[in-house]
Parts: sequence; structure tokens; C-alpha cells
Amino acid sequence: MKRAAFTLAVFTLLAGCVETTARGGDGAVVDSAANFDAAVASIGCDLKFESDYLPVELQTGMSREEIQQVAAIKVRRGQAVALSGGGIRSIVGICDPAANAPKQS
Repeated sequence: MKRAAFTLAVFTLLAGCVETTARGGDGAVVDSAANFDAAVASIGCDLKFESDYLPVELQTGMSREEIQQVAAIKVRRGQAVALSGGGIRSIVGICDPAANAPKQS
């Protein structure tokens, strides 16, 4: 009995560490976090103004509330930083400042 409770507790804790997926209209599994990262990168890595949210909504198929939730998760995980005037800046993938730094020889 203790083993089952421990196993359940471990799975519950690990569930918070796994990126969530959502089912698209055609039943295909869509990785919402990857779609979010690509959409934010396509608008210049900053998600701050109305003009930033609209293309991200269109590209991801997520609502404004869902985008804000994913953005908050990204900030908590260190995959984005909060901007002083509001909004976030992605720092993963193509938006990673280290990846775009000039190479020193």
C-alpha cells in the first residue's frame, strides 16, 4: 500500500515537470510549448503588445489566456524573462542570446 501511494506521489510530482500537449482539431498531438516558442520567435522574441499577441494566437491556435499561462510557465522555468514594462522575452531556441552571440576564435 505504501509503495502504491509513493508511486502515485512521484508521478504527480513529475507531471508538473512535463510540457503539456494539446490535441488539434484533426486529432494530431501538437506540442503547445514548441508552437509557442516558434510563434514568439517569429515576432522578434518579445511578447508585450496587442500586435504581438494576435500573430501568436493565430500561429498556435491558443487563446489569449492560454498564451499568458504558457508565458508565465516559461518565466517560472527560466525559459523567458519578464520585461519591466510588462510582457515577456523568450530566451530559448532562436531567441537564446547565447546562441546569437558572435563566436570568438
